[in-house]
Amino acid sequence: MHNRLNIKDKMKIVKVSYTISADYAAQNIANVRAVMNELQQLNAGGINYNTCLQEDGKTFIHTAFFKTEEDEQILNELSSFKQFRQALKASDPEVPPKQNRLTLVGTSTEIFKSETATHEI
Repeated sequence: MHNRLNIKDKMKIVKVSYTISADYAAQNIANVRAVMNELQQLNAGGINYNTCLQEDGKTFIHTAFFKTEEDEQILNELSSFKQFRQALKASDPEVPPKQNRLTLVGTSTEIFKSETATHEI
């Protein structure tokens, strides 16, 4: 009998939320866009990273899906991401970043495109 290891069994999902001052929102958006631009140029297929802004205009929610732990390290080592994190900390957020690890229950689309979504073990 073969066990099937689905790619989502290895996937890591991280959600981070925080609230900044309204005065810092435009700069935070620019910093987030710098990270996204660097990720797009890198074309890292194992990272699906999204940032959303709530209606209040100052609460951000980041959701990152990593195919592997190595993909998570790629994000953490980006110069733009390091700069984003340092600037966020220096901005003295109203509500500091809170990180949660998530488990994927279902999705309407394939998160990572690959030839082999499941592997025999």
